Amino acid sequence: MSRVPTAPRRDRREPGEVFGPGFTLFADVLLVGVLTSAASLPVVTAPAAIAAAAATLRQSAVDGVPVRFGTYTGHLRARLSAGTLAAGLAVPLLVVVLLIDAALVRSGLPGANIVAPALALLALGAAVVGLRAAALEAPHQVSLREGLIRSVADPRGTLLLACAVLLAGLLAWSIPLLIPLLPGPPAFAAIAVDLRFTAGRQPD
Repeated sequence: MSRVPTAPRRDRREPGEVFGPGFTLFADVLLVGVLTSAASLPVVTAPAAIAAAAATLRQSAVDGVPVRFGTYTGHLRARLSAGTLAAGLAVPLLVVVLLIDAALVRSGLPGANIVAPALALLALGAAVVGLRAAALEAPHQVSLREGLIRSVADPRGTLLLACAVLLAGLLAWSIPLLIPLLPGPPAFAAIAVDLRFTAGRQPD
């Protein structure tokens, strides 16, 4: 089975280097998280911002391109389109669904114990499909249809992404100060899952 090309890794630190490559990757993910949060402030730009985060981290992981502000903004400009802006309208809708879900949990209305988990699963599924769509390379850039296909075809990867989304949600709820950093780790998880999926589909 052919392998996805990866950039050469440095397993040893250079003389005088304080942090190893693992810490550099961690810092890159957090930097991308902050940039994505800032780019998502208009709300409708959130899908393009997540896609730019995934593209930046993919380029860093596969090609060894350093994560910089200019690299991220270049990917963001390339992904800002009428389609991604229209998809951004789903973000407030997703928030409304979660608010309704929370209200149902507290209300005690008949059927709330069925509807509330169903709405939570719907919101989680939408987030996972959105992440898989954002992690796609050309010619499938930000294709919700392709993201849905890959979500169904790769249940293990979908489960891993669902765990990443749940963890990010738990951190946002328990430590709100971390919210500006949180888009980075799910975007990186989406790239890792997509690289594993595409590597598994390549012929031997």
